[in-house]
Amino acid sequence: LKKIAEDEKEEFLKKLAVIEKERAKVNVIPFLVQSSILNKLKDLLIQAATEIRLAIIQNRPIIIRHHNDTDGYSSGYALERAILPLITKQHTSVKSAWEFYTRAPCNAPMYEIDDSIRDTAHSLAAAAKFSNRMPLVIIVDTGSGEEDLLGIQQGKVHGIDFIVVDHHPFEEDVISKEVLVHINPFLVGESGSKYSAGMLCTELARFINPVENIIQIPAMAGMADRTDNPEVIKAYVHLAEEKGYDKELLGDIATVIDFVSSKLRFMEAREYIEVLFGEPMEKQKALVNLLAPYIKNLESKGLKIAETAVKIEEIKGLTLQILDIENTFSRGFYPKPGRCTSLIHDSIQEKKKVKKVVTLGCMSDAITIRASDDANFSVQEVIKYLNKHIPQAFVEGGGHKNAGSIRFVPVKQKVVMDLIRKYLKEK
Repeated sequence: LKKIAEDEKEEFLKKLAVIEKERAKVNVIPFLVQSSILNKLKDLLIQAATEIRLAIIQNRPIIIRHHNDTDGYSSGYALERAILPLITKQHTSVKSAWEFYTRAPCNAPMYEIDDSIRDTAHSLAAAAKFSNRMPLVIIVDTGSGEEDLLGIQQGKVHGIDFIVVDHHPFEEDVISKEVLVHINPFLVGESGSKYSAGMLCTELARFINPVENIIQIPAMAGMADRTDNPEVIKAYVHLAEEKGYDKELLGDIATVIDFVSSKLRFMEAREYIEVLFGEPMEKQKALVNLLAPYIKNLESKGLKIAETAVKIEEIKGLTLQILDIENTFSRGFYPKPGRCTSLIHDSIQEKKKVKKVVTLGCMSDAITIRASDDANFSVQEVIKYLNKHIPQAFVEGGGHKNAGSIRFVPVKQKVVMDLIRKYLKEK
């Protein structure tokens, strides 16, 4: 062994970087389904897969941050199945999957500054104790909005790099310039309602490492997130059926994931989540067969309670449903507020054949919103409207056009509700 000179060192590092990039190159394989959206996003997917493979080769830890719902878990798990074998191979040790990889749910539909500080603090501690490099953080099923910007910028100060895979709309793209790669259908002129994060992340995972045990995931994620893309969903369901997953089983798994996520909250629970996603499938089916009837009974109970408490108003031919979540359900009740709101929203459309419906699940400082297509509604428009008329309520939030949530200062709840009614009258 000998210590090389400084100029030799620089030359060596340049050659090493070339070798690493060559090793990180993606073996581009066909997508699971035919999709114009995927074709438009292909270069970004290849770029993201290359950056993830490069991070593994460079011994950088990987942190996956996903939304705490079925689509979010599907996104994170699909990537996990592709990434973990590569980490184990890189370090020739099964223990490395714990040192160099973490998956953490985000309770809020955004990468909050709280999450960013926790990720940074843990990473700095690992760097100090074990000489680890600062990580690559992959934010999935959230991350595209202005509300994610501060968390991303905070991590960058400490040397963390970011990749975002999302399908939610945003006012202005302030994220792309801050991250290595930003993947979102809206960036290529397409709607995120046509491709869920779980569907995108499964295709990305196959570019990272073409594993086969995730083929059923996009069908479940798309169905659970009510993706408006019938032909693509049909194609994904067909692939899932070939793996032994019919529509009913996929729906039951999604139901169990939603229930379990409310109990696990911020826990990674890697081994438990593996069972939920079919590792092994026999145990998955046993768990789903046990829990799905119990959860459906809870949902039926929740719907009955909601139907006795919901207040209905008629506004110029539109039906407005208001459900007081906090005074109707006990603390920790399942279904979660978002699910309760969805159940009562779907129920009135099915039972009374009402087409123009907006449903609000109200809490002291937040409202969960659901709207039918015929209601001519937009979550993003409502947020802008509220901030214009009552800036002192500090309204923030996001989601899709017809489904989302907002937060505000608790003392302004009544004013916020009155302004939402006014917005509906004007529409």
